[in-house]
Amino acid sequence: MPAAISLLNLVRENKKNVFTKLVLKLLDRILAIHKMDALYTENNLHGLDKTTFAKRLIDGLNIQLNGIEQLQNSIPKSGPVVIASNHPFGGIEGVFLAWAIEQVRPDIKVMANKGLKIFPEIQDYFIFTNPLAANDPKNAPSIRHCLKHVKQGGALLIFPAGSVSHYQKDTKRITDESWNRLVASIANRTQAHYLPVFVSGTNSPLFYRLGRIYYRLRMLMLPRELANKRNAHITVTSGQAIAAKHYAKDIDLNTQTKMFRAQSYLLDPQWKKNWPKDPVTELQDLAPETKGEVILNEVSQLPAEQHLLDHKGLAVYFGYQNQLPNTVNEIARLRELVFREHNEGSGEPIDSDKFDATYTHLFVIKPDSGQIIGAYRMGQTDKLLADGNLENLYLHKMFDFGPKFINRQQPCLEMGRSFLIPEYQRSFQGLFLLWRGIGAFVCKFPQYRTLYGTVSISKLYDMRSVAIIERAMVTLTNTVARRHPFSYEFQPEFNDFATKHALEEHVTPLLKGIEPDGKDVPILLKHYKKLGAVFHCLGVDKSFNDTPGLLLSVDLPAAPEKLLKLYLADGWQEYKQAE
Repeated sequence: MPAAISLLNLVRENKKNVFTKLVLKLLDRILAIHKMDALYTENNLHGLDKTTFAKRLIDGLNIQLNGIEQLQNSIPKSGPVVIASNHPFGGIEGVFLAWAIEQVRPDIKVMANKGLKIFPEIQDYFIFTNPLAANDPKNAPSIRHCLKHVKQGGALLIFPAGSVSHYQKDTKRITDESWNRLVASIANRTQAHYLPVFVSGTNSPLFYRLGRIYYRLRMLMLPRELANKRNAHITVTSGQAIAAKHYAKDIDLNTQTKMFRAQSYLLDPQWKKNWPKDPVTELQDLAPETKGEVILNEVSQLPAEQHLLDHKGLAVYFGYQNQLPNTVNEIARLRELVFREHNEGSGEPIDSDKFDATYTHLFVIKPDSGQIIGAYRMGQTDKLLADGNLENLYLHKMFDFGPKFINRQQPCLEMGRSFLIPEYQRSFQGLFLLWRGIGAFVCKFPQYRTLYGTVSISKLYDMRSVAIIERAMVTLTNTVARRHPFSYEFQPEFNDFATKHALEEHVTPLLKGIEPDGKDVPILLKHYKKLGAVFHCLGVDKSFNDTPGLLLSVDLPAAPEKLLKLYLADGWQEYKQAE
């Protein structure tokens, strides 16, 4: 029969006396070693294989785990992967995460505190280190073992804090310590997928009180804390696996490690918010498609100067609703079709408003069939504001433009309502022709030096993603203010990171770690950024299904020369030099 788990069994017989026995039995009770022994006995844990042991331990404690299926679905089925988690309990999370991950990745190894040697049955899961002695030379072989395992295509679970979460004096919060940069080093050197995980929960108040007296008491208290998890409900929240090309950027390991830690806390479900209910709850049938010959007939009657260019079987024009009533109606129908795909539709048969009558419509068309593949709606502010009435601008409904904002200083183009039909959304040609058309337009009308408008950020994005984009991109000024603010409060640990570090270089991995379908920053936003856009503020468009919109402006003559050549073609130098 296996020996009972007891501190008394760790002392040699010749060292035992009445006093020693009393002290060790008392410590057994205080540290709940006796409860560990009872747990082993009640559940027949001695001598089991690691998988059976882990499952029986979880069941014996009657721990209810939430989020395991999501975690398992997020783990790459093959290839190198580094999985990193916070360390709220100091032991049991290593057991249940290893067991859960093993169902998907039988090759899982866990870089773990050597204190878990208390469970000999599951030692095969672990690669042990001594977190209380970071410079311990005995840790070096463990690190090499981890690195080799991942390089060979294995899965590694790591708790980079190295020790259990505890009270932090500087923040007055119970959290992990700073993470060891080993997590970033291993991920980078192996080009592994990186998967952030957050485990919700805390230990007992006594644990934290004793830990504040003397930090080593935290280690001694871990058996009691494990026993205290009986009947616990524990939530595991996983992010999405991030490819190395998205996180292994030109940043130092310390910063990258801090980002990984912040990314784990960003997953804290207590701070996750869902979008409010959409104001558009019913979608009417789309209007009938306008026949191509009707559109071609209207286009053929446009003045020649409104034909901007031809390219590979497509043509770009601009016009006005009074010239092209049926064409603009079809543009509005296609807008509604496309916007509905992004949860931005009006719900009406077409997406139209009074501004269609006063704004310029730039569109790409197939001349052989009359099919429209994409369009932009542009407001020529010198014409729209000729009477000084800001209500003539669509974006006046979203933003309060001060007298120093660029649209009140000089002629601008207010850009909006852009779309490409689905079959062109992933092609270079569609976006290129829209911007080539804009380039040809400003070459005809060089008084327009600045473009401004919003990039809509679909509510198909997680609210956290939109908040990250706002925090990373926006440079607030006193020249414009949003009328309907978007607001989101970050998890405090993530907020600390965002306050101390510019988020701009971390946006892609942060979004990739949140978005289930791997969404990155919207393509159009990236495009404007390449043009040198300034992002002013993020507002909510109450006329567009409460969709967030990021207000930006582009000083077009100052855009990179290669992009001016691309979009303005032969007219780029003359436009750049015009006054």
